Amino acid sequence: MSYLERLDLYIQFGNNTTIIDGNYLKRKIINANTLRNLQEFRFSITSRISSPVQLNLPSTKDIEQTFTHFKSKNIISCVDYFPERKEGQYHIYSYPYETKYYNDITNKFPGGIYEYVREVSLFDEKPFEHEFFLQIQKSFPFMEILSVKNKKAQNHKESNENLSLIQYSFLRELHIYNVHDDYIEEFLSDKKTSLSRNVNLNIKYESLERVTNNFTREDTRINCRKVDKLYVCKGSKRCNFLEEYFPSAKIIERSRF
Repeated sequence: MSYLERLDLYIQFGNNTTIIDGNYLKRKIINANTLRNLQEFRFSITSRISSPVQLNLPSTKDIEQTFTHFKSKNIISCVDYFPERKEGQYHIYSYPYETKYYNDITNKFPGGIYEYVREVSLFDEKPFEHEFFLQIQKSFPFMEILSVKNKKAQNHKESNENLSLIQYSFLRELHIYNVHDDYIEEFLSDKKTSLSRNVNLNIKYESLERVTNNFTREDTRINCRKVDKLYVCKGSKRCNFLEEYFPSAKIIERSRF
């Protein structure tokens, strides 16, 4: 391994007690001889660490400085703290980013273009606003699978006239079963979003019923007609108008998501 000239490293640590940064890699994974010969280092490292207070967490600048001896031109890092979970999250990676997955994106997402990414997941304890989703669509133009987890209501529900329509041209799977109703409206209203045809939708039936006003709402009808497969929880008491509202969809019950 001492003569290695290129190294691709993609790792994720959960429930960790140590921050995985450049210093850790030099101590535990990449020895000094390898580091001297290394000409190209592409990586993505995500680590989560329990911390009762945010003040104990290092800054993005602190983490990036630990990679100064690595052969990577552009390094991007994100540091988040989730007070409800009492957990810190670190994601540091070389850019351009060449993996197919980008997980647990928060409101601190730094932007950029990620043309290799096909699967994206979003999570935060703070609300996602419409402009955030617009940025996600622009940053991941070939995204095929999107999962959203956010229980916080949006703060800025602007009038429809002021919104830029978001088009998800390649999206084939949308998972919005663990979200506030605002995000269901965000994706189903044709005033805010244009879904691709033949998309698979994973959602809680009760939330869907509320947002569509018992399957009578007009501005959510167009996107619902584009759904190819609708996944709902098994045992949900279904309205007679569900099939009419999703005329192209095969409705599939799942025991859990």
